[in-house]
Amino acid sequence: MSLLEKFYSIIILLSVVLGLGLGNFMIVANDADLFIVPLLIGMLYITFLQIPIEDIKDSFKNIRFTYATVIMNFVWTPLFAWLLAYIFLAEHPALWIGFIMLMVTPCTDWYLIFTGMARGNVALSTTILPLNLILQVLLLPLYLLLFGGAKGTIEISFLVECVLIVLIIPLLLAFITKSILSKKKHIEDKILSNLSIFPIIFLSLAIVAMFASQGSLLLNHLDLLLKILIPILLFFVVNFMIGQKVASQCQFPYEDKVSFNLTTLARNSPIALAIAMTAFPNQPLIALTLVIGPLLELPILALVAQLLLLLRKREDKEKHTT
Repeated sequence: MSLLEKFYSIIILLSVVLGLGLGNFMIVANDADLFIVPLLIGMLYITFLQIPIEDIKDSFKNIRFTYATVIMNFVWTPLFAWLLAYIFLAEHPALWIGFIMLMVTPCTDWYLIFTGMARGNVALSTTILPLNLILQVLLLPLYLLLFGGAKGTIEISFLVECVLIVLIIPLLLAFITKSILSKKKHIEDKILSNLSIFPIIFLSLAIVAMFASQGSLLLNHLDLLLKILIPILLFFVVNFMIGQKVASQCQFPYEDKVSFNLTTLARNSPIALAIAMTAFPNQPLIALTLVIGPLLELPILALVAQLLLLLRKREDKEKHTT
């Protein structure tokens, strides 16, 4: 875990503050939005380079874990996210869509760190990563149309165009690049190890650009952000309990139970944020919802990792006393 990764939440918050500050200068605010899409494409291209998409077949070696994870992430979670949005955000379309985008995209990076912290099965979590990535790229537009289309904010043609530009093109370029580099494995490993910090840098710069161009509008609606705190916290609490129950029903050992919990809890806000900033350039509250996500999520995942360790100690103690 690099220094940048350790301070991810702080870096994101500082990017927001810096963007709001730069937005006071018209020369910056007028042209800042021109940098958003190129930065996001660069971020996702490098991110996809580091994901072993070619190993997607490995996820099916543990059928029970894979099926349980896919159902939890791509069937239950979208329905639950819609229910929470309907209850708490019905009067705020931008927050509704941002919340849906945040919750239907499983994490493809930092959940591995917390899985390791909780002494879970990191190898198993890694095998499900490529499948999570592919499914969320394919299903995110569908979820937006199903659960957000009624809010009147989404234009189908523009959404498809944004997904193609921001997600599909970087994904294809990453796949082509990896195919070329695979012939020279030592060069591939060296390149990828040196690129690991750039997704965070590019994402931070994109956030600076977004807040610089839309800062005044965001500052006028900060009171609305309090409305998404309850549904976000409810999502993590309820899904943690359901994840524990499902993992027990599947008879997963502790290590696999940890992997299942964190794979179904952690969300992938950078990918959702990339779509939000390109598909909804005039709806900054959507993107702001996705920025708040990691500010809350990373501390919550750290607490979950510690809670899982405590539960393991309690289970071990009960076994020794019986």
